[in-house]
Amino acid sequence: MNHFKVTIIGFIAAVVVSFYGGDKVCAQEVRIQGDLVSSYVWRGFYQTGVSFQPTLGFSAGNFSLTAWGSTSLSESNKEIDLTAAYKFGETGPVLSVATLWWDGQGAGNYFHFKSGDTGHHIEAGLSYTLPVEKFPLSIAWYTMFAGMDKKLNDKGEEKQNYSSYVEFNYPFSLKSVDLNVTCGIVPYKAARQYNCNGFAVTNVALKGTTAIRLTDKFSLPVFAQAIWNPRMEDAHLVFGITLRP
Repeated sequence: MNHFKVTIIGFIAAVVVSFYGGDKVCAQEVRIQGDLVSSYVWRGFYQTGVSFQPTLGFSAGNFSLTAWGSTSLSESNKEIDLTAAYKFGETGPVLSVATLWWDGQGAGNYFHFKSGDTGHHIEAGLSYTLPVEKFPLSIAWYTMFAGMDKKLNDKGEEKQNYSSYVEFNYPFSLKSVDLNVTCGIVPYKAARQYNCNGFAVTNVALKGTTAIRLTDKFSLPVFAQAIWNPRMEDAHLVFGITLRP
């Protein structure tokens, strides 16, 4: 059994142990949500058109597990991401490990984990939000350390590229709208994943979120996001609706 299968099996086992203790479920919180978006843009890069993106999340103490997916309503694009995260203390950093899989509907290779053959991108992340109420700036660094993320060395051999992405986020509010400014960069060459030959800004965005009150007891959260990708000289405007219990 190769080490990728061991990793995934160990990942699932850890989840079961963490959230199921004897006769009762230990999860303190369960989150169910679905977003309908006009287009799917990932880190500044267009992925596909109208998509439905469900989320299923569990948390227990400082540990959380999230399953997130995206399915295009008009194309064969399909993505499934599993993320395990741990927050160090009340205001400490968050360490995460995720498997990102976006080979698409009908690919039939989700359980292929052999290096060079797998469609999974295994990524580690570290994020931190400044513990300053009036300046809640957050920074996150993500690096793909295993899986499909490859490059060719001088000998023509495929080696791990360790493609990375760094993102800054600053949230604030204006009247009844929650706003968030994002700046995302690729710090060094990542030709296969981000089409970057060196340092590049790929994601400059402004997102606004509010709620449309339909009745006295029910409001529908909606959001709009303007996104610019200087590296690709591209821009996007995304509208979304959030459905949750």
